[in-house]
Amino acid sequence: MWLKQSVIAGSLALLFTSAPALAQETAKTTFQAEDIFQLEYANQVSISPDGKYIAYIRNSFDDMKDNTRRSLWLIDTETGQHLPIFDDEFSYGSLAWSNDGTRLAFASNRSENNQIHVHWIKEQRTAKVTHVNNSPGSISWSNDDSQLAFTMSVNAEPTPFAKSVKKPKKPKGAKWSKSPIIVEEAYYQRDGKGVLEPAHTQLFVVPAEGGTARQLTDDPYRHGGPLAWTEDDSHIVFSGNRSEDWAYQVNESDLYSVSLSSKEVAQVTDKPGRESSPQFSPDGERLAYLHSSNEPVPYHKSQLWVMDWSERSETELQADFDRSFSSPQWTGNESLAVSYADQGKTVVADVTLSNELTNRVDDVSGVYVSRPYTMGSFTASKTGAIAYTKGSEYRPADVGYQPQDGEAVQFTQLNEDLLGHRELGEVHEIRYESRYDGEEIHGWYITPPNYDENKEYPLLLEIHGGPHLSYGPHFAAEHQRYAAEGYVVLYVNHRGSTSYGKDFAMLLDGNYSSPYDFADHMTGIDLLIDKGIADSDNLFIAGGSAGGIATAYAVGLTNRFNAAAATNPVINWVSKVLTADSSIGQITNQFPGMPWEELEHYWQRSPLSMVGDVETPVMLFTGEKDRRTPISETEQFYQALKLQKVDTAMVRVPGAFHGVTARPSNMIAKIEHALAWFEQYKK
Repeated sequence: MWLKQSVIAGSLALLFTSAPALAQETAKTTFQAEDIFQLEYANQVSISPDGKYIAYIRNSFDDMKDNTRRSLWLIDTETGQHLPIFDDEFSYGSLAWSNDGTRLAFASNRSENNQIHVHWIKEQRTAKVTHVNNSPGSISWSNDDSQLAFTMSVNAEPTPFAKSVKKPKKPKGAKWSKSPIIVEEAYYQRDGKGVLEPAHTQLFVVPAEGGTARQLTDDPYRHGGPLAWTEDDSHIVFSGNRSEDWAYQVNESDLYSVSLSSKEVAQVTDKPGRESSPQFSPDGERLAYLHSSNEPVPYHKSQLWVMDWSERSETELQADFDRSFSSPQWTGNESLAVSYADQGKTVVADVTLSNELTNRVDDVSGVYVSRPYTMGSFTASKTGAIAYTKGSEYRPADVGYQPQDGEAVQFTQLNEDLLGHRELGEVHEIRYESRYDGEEIHGWYITPPNYDENKEYPLLLEIHGGPHLSYGPHFAAEHQRYAAEGYVVLYVNHRGSTSYGKDFAMLLDGNYSSPYDFADHMTGIDLLIDKGIADSDNLFIAGGSAGGIATAYAVGLTNRFNAAAATNPVINWVSKVLTADSSIGQITNQFPGMPWEELEHYWQRSPLSMVGDVETPVMLFTGEKDRRTPISETEQFYQALKLQKVDTAMVRVPGAFHGVTARPSNMIAKIEHALAWFEQYKK
């Protein structure tokens, strides 16, 4: 009601404004580049077991340090009172409530490096409970709340080769170059981290009131959270791959239990594929977990299983449901809350042990503010209440809450002070049949503020990454900026996108980018042209990661676009899979064999193979430290286009990884460079 009244009042005020002043006011109220620094969003929304409190991380952008500030806030679900626990220069994450709801554990760098802290809610006191060398994660309370389990990376012992290298003693005061880095691991690099020191994730426990962390696992395998305590707190169940070839088995993991007393590790499951996300029922009698197959394909559906812990008998729930489950959490001894992606939205649903599924909310959203990805999270209490990131097409994530059998409510309005005073582009849903084979394609387009239906507008096609991800009706700072500058922005879930079932996701198996998804996009463009919305003489294309690949591929197939902007693309699949951090998984799941065995297949899927046909001006935008789509890919396309004398520009972002828009200034730079590039080629 307040928002509606404000809009009406603002409209009345405009009636008494002169024409020049009206134009000036309109310019001020559209979404501008500097507005990005003022955006906020909720994340890691965590409800206490009794449903009384919601803790969450409040994310905001710091325009002085050019980073994301992560403060810790608390909401009383009965009164709606909204108070900070910590709102300072430190960062917070990995929230975990004690079972009695009186304490909140979290990881923070507020004392030394990242450590586990515990906050007493009633007493408003906080203590650091670990003194460890690396960052802890997957924090989990024992059932009696006396201990905390967590995971942490532990450096591996030097290899025989590394030990055998002779190192002469450096003279005192000498300035030698840094020592060479020896790499012998199959998995040796990670985007955002660079070349890794040989290390393995291990399990630890520490007293909940502080003390010495005790390591429970020490083998050179892959271990991970979340961590689930047995009812008597004698064992912890976790997911891992304890094979000697774990680095090559990208689709394999099982559940294991480790004894706190003996440190003995026992295997719990042995299905082909991945078992993960273990969660014990409140009475400790059943263990829920997720399982996905080990097929060498790019899409794996996560299925929900429940195990009788004493008998080890198992049952799959919702076996015929054609969506992929995530985050199973018990809401009692007979039901679980889960989430799944559907038609571009994230849904939270209840699943009972009698195999009934009931949807609860479908507006889980808003934790990725730059583009409209289907993302968000929730947590469930033992009372059946849930808390979640609640967003929309026009707002990033706020804190949402729904009691069991009650209506969902929103506790925060983090962006109303900004976006309530900005005129955003209107988001429209669209469905059509692809001209390639009649497959239904689902998407959205944004019309500019003050849209005139009697005019045709420049159209920007923006393509999502993955490619096995999805866009949806979610807030997108990038898309709203483009709309504010007069573009109709089209974004669709082309074949291969998730949230439409296995068959649709598998339509790009071995074929992205390709003429198939190209046809999905071009059909949507022609539809908007036919509707009189888009100007056929002013078409532009952009995308990042897999969307950058699709962009680079598209300009080799058509000259219809005035200009293109490809962010961190893959240009040559042979060089990509042999230099990127995702090499083993990508070769396994997306290609029919090794590049030297299937060279023609790799080449045909590479935009570089069609560079001789490119006439479209292309801007390339890539982080110099990108290890997912290394900047050498961008350099290959740039130099090839230069040799072809095609207009091109390479924009290199210093210090940026694959998530090139992680810093707000880089997000702005990506948008504004694309707008400036497109402006040169408008007709």
